[in-house]
Parts: sequence; structure tokens; C-alpha cells
Amino acid sequence: MDTSIGVVGPHDLVGDVAAVCAEQPGVRVVPFPYDHETSAPSLVAEHAPEVDGWLFTGVVPYTLAHGALTRPAAFVDYSGSTLLQALVWLLREGRDVTRISVDTLDAAQVRDTLAEAGVPTAEVRTLPYRAGTTATDFAAFHRKHAGRVAGAVAVTCLASVHDELAGEVPVLRLAPSPQSVRIALRQLLLAAAGQIQEDAQLALGLVEIHPDGLDDLAREAALLGGAVASSADGVALIVTTRGPLHGATHGFTALPLLHRLGDRHDVVRIGFGLGHSGAEAERLARRALARARSHGDVAAVVSARYELDIVLEAVPPAASDGVSADQSRAVVASRVGLSVATLDRLRELATTSGDRPLTTRDVADGLGVQLRTARRLLQRLELAGHAERSGSLDSGAIGRPLTLYRVTL
Repeated sequence: MDTSIGVVGPHDLVGDVAAVCAEQPGVRVVPFPYDHETSAPSLVAEHAPEVDGWLFTGVVPYTLAHGALTRPAAFVDYSGSTLLQALVWLLREGRDVTRISVDTLDAAQVRDTLAEAGVPTAEVRTLPYRAGTTATDFAAFHRKHAGRVAGAVAVTCLASVHDELAGEVPVLRLAPSPQSVRIALRQLLLAAAGQIQEDAQLALGLVEIHPDGLDDLAREAALLGGAVASSADGVALIVTTRGPLHGATHGFTALPLLHRLGDRHDVVRIGFGLGHSGAEAERLARRALARARSHGDVAAVVSARYELDIVLEAVPPAASDGVSADQSRAVVASRVGLSVATLDRLRELATTSGDRPLTTRDVADGLGVQLRTARRLLQRLELAGHAERSGSLDSGAIGRPLTLYRVTL
């Protein structure tokens, strides 16, 4: 079955990027052009069910739409071959590439790319994109540089900035190179394939509830796309898959049906196991149910491989208004099986990194633990909805690439 990739970007770029993506066997491309990058979030939210993953033509629309993403996503990086192509074009036009101003791209990446091409960078200026930066900010940055440096050329990643500066300042708009598009697409396809495989995982729930509550349980299980049966030991079974369970639990954070059943029955304990086979899912479900018993008469736990156990709240987090910061941290710590001190340290690491995702190595070094321990810790946070994979980083060493995570605590 083909993987559906939605390509998001301005009208004059989406077609070319989509054409490169369409060269990849097994990919069905759906173009989603916009008039202005600020339209990206609503576009993604509206069309999410239509695709398996999103490819953005640049980091700005990707960042703007990040909060609306429910599918794997990637963006085309302009700092490598795309920037080099721009330098070649400027040289052909007789422009001085040692005096350019570049927006959006990371300053270190720009310097490294220019240095590899033998271009001096003393008079090159950059303004990387940060959340909240607008096209007006970038245009002002380019005007300021052009006013100070004779022969300066503005290099922008945004059509809106190009349109504002055209006729006023020499300006070149970057367009994704085919090589950059292919690199981003490969990363996205790996993430999308992993998500599709995870969504198809078997989710088996073991439920302790009075026999009088089985009809109520069956009605609630239907919301999970699951079926209910009884086992020989009197425990009810719910059979579904990871995808519907992930949606019904708000990303493995809360289980509203637990609240509804708990209002009508004295004892409701649920243990969900996520496995690639029925035997694995049942084993993990029994572990989850055992842990749920330790959390009282009304409790639910999800268990996955690598000893990942997540306690599900009875109501979504948004309903917990008025809870103090200390209480909130304690609840998260209890759910993911980590100490409050460890969560605080992770929050510090995430804050210090700014917009840069954390690698498993960052977490291992920051917490003083082994890489394997850091990987499992981040997997717990991911399962609980407090971490999100955002690609991988090739460290240049032998072994698996370092996974990048965005941690939200």
C-alpha cells in the first residue's frame, strides 16, 4: 500500500517538491499549497486524516504547524545543497557572496556551508528562525544589513520576505534542491512507516469489573473500536489496536471511559498491553493490570516493551484546573515511573536546548546515565505524551543514529 505524503508550502514551490517526491516508489503525493505561511496550521488540522505524513517546504511552516501535527512530519533543509546552489547563481550574476544576509537558517550551518565552499564569512550575517519571528522581522534584518554593507544581497527562505524586499534590496529566494527534498523525504518515510507499524500493534485490555458492568464496558469499548469477551478467570478482555487506543487516551495520558465506568461501578481496573503478537500483548496486559491494582479500585495502566508502564488519568489533563505545579509534577512522575528530581533535570535540559531537539546522548550526559537508560527514559515520556520523536542525528560514529526528541514537561 502506498504511503500518502502531504506536501505543504507556497504555491510556486509545492509543485516542484511534490514532483521530486512522486519519483519515490510507493509514495502518493498530495499537494497542499498556501498563500501565506501562517495558513499552515489550519491547513494541516483540516486535512490530517488524508495523509500518513507531512513534508513542509521549509522550517517556518513546519514550526508554525507543529502544534497541529498528528502525523509524522519533516521539512526540507536549505542549509546544504540548496544554499550552495544559491551561491553559484549569485556568482554567475556577478554578486559578492561574502556580503550576504541569510534569514531562517541556523548560523553555524550557514558558516559551515560557506567555509566548505571557501567563502569568507566575516561580513555574512544570519538571523535564524525562532518561534514568533515574523516576515517583517526578517525584512527589517535584511534592510539593516543592506544599509550598512555596500553590495549586500538578501538571501531569504520566505516568499513573503522576498515580495516585501523586491525592488528595494537585492534579494534571492532559496528554493529546495532536489537532493534536499529527497533527504527529507527519506527521513519522513522512515518515521511514517514506524508510525503505521505502531498504530497496527495489538492492544489487549484486561478489565476487572463486576459482571453487572459488562454491558457498560462493551458500550465503552466500542469507542475504542474494540470488542469485549470474558476470559476463564473472570477478567474481561478488550481487543483493539494501538491507533484507536492512542486517540481515545489523548496520547496515552487519560482514559475518560475509566471516569464514566468508575461513576457507576465500585471497582474498575484496566491493564492494556501493547504487543506485536497476542501472547506479548497478553503478557504486558497482565503486568499492567497488576500495577493498576496498586493504584486503587479505579485505575488504568498501559504497558509496552522495555518495561514501559504509564498510568492513565481518569480525565484529560485539561480538566485538572487549579492543580499546583508541584502536584502536576508529582502526577507526571507517578505516571511515567520517574522521580520528580529527574523530571526537573529533564525540564532544565529541554529549556537550555531552546528550539533544538534533545538527542539520547544529550539526556544521557545530562543525567549521568548510560545511553540505553536514557533511551528507555525517553521512550517512557514518549508513550505518556511528554516527548515526541523529530528525526535522527548521525553522530559519525559506528552504531545506530541518535534519535532526536522534543520534550514537553
